[in-house]
Amino acid sequence: MSPLAGFLIFVVSLTALVIAYLTKQFQEENMIYSNNNQMKKTNFITKKVEKEKVVAETLNGRFAMIGLIAAVGAYLTTGQIIPGYV
Repeated sequence: MSPLAGFLIFVVSLTALVIAYLTKQFQEENMIYSNNNQMKKTNFITKKVEKEKVVAETLNGRFAMIGLIAAVGAYLTTGQIIPGYV
C-alpha cells in the first residue's frame, strides 16, 4: 500500500469518527433542549420540528462541508476539481 493510500484511509476514518461523535453529541443536546424548552399552556399555536429532520439537515450540512473541503483539496493537489475528468 502506498503512503498516499494509507494517508487517505487515515483521513477518511478520522472524518467518520468525528462525524459519528458530533452526531451523537448533537442528538444528546437536542434531547436536553427539547425537554427543557417545552412551552407551557399559551394561546399560541406552535409547530414542532421533528428531531429526525433536524439531525438529517445537520448531517447533510456536515457532509456538504466535507465535500467542499475535498473539492478544494483536489484542486490544490491536481489543479482540477474532478481529477481525471476532461
